[in-house]
Amino acid sequence: MPSYDLRTALIVVDVQNDFADPAGGLPVGGADRVIPEVNAQIGLARAAGAMVVYAQDSHPPVTPHFAKDGGAWPEHCVMGTWGAELHPALVVKGEVVRKGEDGGDGYSGFSVRDPGSGQTDPTALDGLLRTAGVTRVVVVGLATDYCVVETACDARMLRYSVEVVRDAIAAVDLEPGDGERAITRMRDAGAEVV
Repeated sequence: MPSYDLRTALIVVDVQNDFADPAGGLPVGGADRVIPEVNAQIGLARAAGAMVVYAQDSHPPVTPHFAKDGGAWPEHCVMGTWGAELHPALVVKGEVVRKGEDGGDGYSGFSVRDPGSGQTDPTALDGLLRTAGVTRVVVVGLATDYCVVETACDARMLRYSVEVVRDAIAAVDLEPGDGERAITRMRDAGAEVV
C-alpha cells in the first residue's frame, strides 16, 4: 500500500459517469469495485496532507476522437453532460485537470494529442505538481489500458517516482489481456504497481 507525504500527489484518473456507470457511454467493467478503493486512497492522501488531483476526460460534441467523426471511440465525456461528470460516489476534494476540450486525444492526465497532426501539448497537471513541490505520484482510476497507463508512463517520462494501485484501477480489455499488457508497460517504464 502506498504511503503519502507532502511531496507526493494522488492522481485520480477519469472516474466519470461514462466510464464508471454501467449506463455510461463507454463503461469499464469492474469500475464499481474501483471507486471504494480510489476513495480509500483519497482518504489516506488527504490525511497525510498530500495533494489530490483529478484528471477528467472532457470532449466537445464534435471531435475526431469519436467514431462518428472518424475516430475510434463512441461518444463519451462530452463537455457539460452527465457522462462527463465525476462519478457521484467519488470523493472530490482537489484540483481538476480537464483534458480533450480542444478536440485532442486526452489519454494522459499530462498531455493531449492532436488526432490530425499528432502534435502533443501539455495539460496543466505537470505545472500544478511542480508548483507544489511534488516528486512522487500515486495513480488510480480508469481505465488501466488507456488513460491510467498513459498517465503513469508520462509521469515517469517527466521524472516523477510513480506507484499505481492495482486494486484501484480497472481495464477496458478491448482485446483480452490489454490490462495486463498495460501493467507490464507501466512496470517497464519504471512505475511500481502495488
